[in-house]
Amino acid sequence: LVRMNFLQLLSRRPEKLEMLFQIPFCQKQFPYMCLATSTCLYSKKKKVNSYEQVDQEKYKNLVSSVTSYKTSAQTAETIFEEDNLLCGPLDKHRPPVKAETKTPKTWVPLINPNKRIPLLNSDSNLPIKIALQKTKMPSVTRILQQTISPQQAFYLERWKQKMILELGEEGFAEYKKNLFLQGELFHAALESIFLSEEMATKEQRDDVAISGYLSSAQHVLKDISEVKALESAVQHETLQYLGLVDCVAKYRGQLCVIDWKTSEKPKPSLKNTFDNPLQVAAYIGAINHDANYDFQVSCGLIVVAYKNGSPAHPHFMDPNLCSQYWNKWLLRLEEYMDRN
Repeated sequence: LVRMNFLQLLSRRPEKLEMLFQIPFCQKQFPYMCLATSTCLYSKKKKVNSYEQVDQEKYKNLVSSVTSYKTSAQTAETIFEEDNLLCGPLDKHRPPVKAETKTPKTWVPLINPNKRIPLLNSDSNLPIKIALQKTKMPSVTRILQQTISPQQAFYLERWKQKMILELGEEGFAEYKKNLFLQGELFHAALESIFLSEEMATKEQRDDVAISGYLSSAQHVLKDISEVKALESAVQHETLQYLGLVDCVAKYRGQLCVIDWKTSEKPKPSLKNTFDNPLQVAAYIGAINHDANYDFQVSCGLIVVAYKNGSPAHPHFMDPNLCSQYWNKWLLRLEEYMDRN
């Protein structure tokens, strides 16, 4: 480039150029055509740049935004600003209207206003224990299983497929069978405790399958008194459904429907128990509308005991919470009836 500039400068003064070439080419004069060719090559027009044809004024703000962008300075505001330049301003929509809380078409109160409670209860100190009869009425468990939410169904199916991959089809069937058996043994041990008002038998305490569950529930058992029903069938005479309640007793002085659950994973909050609160509310409503029971219940208790013996989680449901889950239960019951 420097040489070309030098030749261009000399071409402006022909007399100097002649002196320059006179000595080296004295015997054979080098034609001026050569210099003219070099000058022509230098002055050749540059290739057309396609970017020069772009409307730079139109995209000036966009180019400025992109070239001045710094990762360290990125914020929510700058992201929205860049989106606005690239895609245009966002359409403004009204906030979505919050869905109204559904109410059951046929509402039946949780507490039965027509039920008469005798001034003196039965003289027998033995808890009520009514066997479950087979009828055409659907059970609480069946209703909840057939109206499970899509989200819960998804997670349940995913858990099932995961267990099958780990254990195989036969192994998973055996696993479920053992879980069911452990639950039965645990309930039987609790029943023996409540009936004799003593600790479980030595055989039950030493049974590896349930010893952890019993140890887990010990601190809750100390707060339970005046057991009124054990493994007893309940039936809602108006809504026509039935169930088998685990226990009805006082927990810290308040009469509750108690549901015993076993788990291998911790469930420290009520929401971790999925549909169990609806089950308890359904049992409470059934007891209050069942003539076989001369009392009414307004509270619930879900006790989650653990196989490793860690302290069980008792989830108390006060009357207000029970009423909320009672309304949800009525909606699930209506959904079941509509499907069937």
